[in-house]
Amino acid sequence: MHAPTPPPRPASAPDAPVTDAGAHDSAGTPNVPVANAPVPDAPIPDIPVPDARTRILDAAEKLFAEGGYEGTSTARIARCAQVPKGLVFHYFPQKIDVLLTLVAERTRIEQAADPAALEAVPGDPAGTLARLVDGFPLHASPAMRRILFREADTHTTVRERLRLLNGEVVRRARLALEMALPGARGDQARLEVAAATFAAVLLYQEHLAQLSGHHVDPDAVAELITRALGS
Repeated sequence: MHAPTPPPRPASAPDAPVTDAGAHDSAGTPNVPVANAPVPDAPIPDIPVPDARTRILDAAEKLFAEGGYEGTSTARIARCAQVPKGLVFHYFPQKIDVLLTLVAERTRIEQAADPAALEAVPGDPAGTLARLVDGFPLHASPAMRRILFREADTHTTVRERLRLLNGEVVRRARLALEMALPGARGDQARLEVAAATFAAVLLYQEHLAQLSGHHVDPDAVAELITRALGS
């Protein structure tokens, strides 16, 4: 007696999905049922914050202005910026690189190419000099101004920035005096001394204001200088 033959499987019946988590394909990779694959969570939107490099520079600017470069450790910069200390070294391999970057990126000396922009008034050298104060060519925050004068004694790059600033102020003052006193253009030596004196007073005023809050009257200084020129 023969056993009954099972009915043929319908041609349209799909193969059953593989559900054995221990099964492997020919490459040895476990087969994971698509139906059981985890669904990733929706991404959480980030809260806009300054990038890490900016936070580091912001923190360094604040701390250097308050306690000086030598008195500020890299670890303190990292804590103030709320970043890992290693990230500080990622952007700035040495602490001095932080200071150099601040000076390069956050101080700008504006160089006036057009003498007409100096607003010189013929016959009014004192008023012409006084107006230079409003156009002081240093663009920097109060903190960066303090850093420049604080660190100039020990860091060449900072000192060079101040030298450039002084040279630009002297140049502007000399040009302004030449335009305000057309007859004095032949006396370049006296004009140069007058311009250098005015620049020294302005830079000293910047330094003094950062230290004590005291301000020198630029109008009075301009008047003294022009009287010395015999005007």
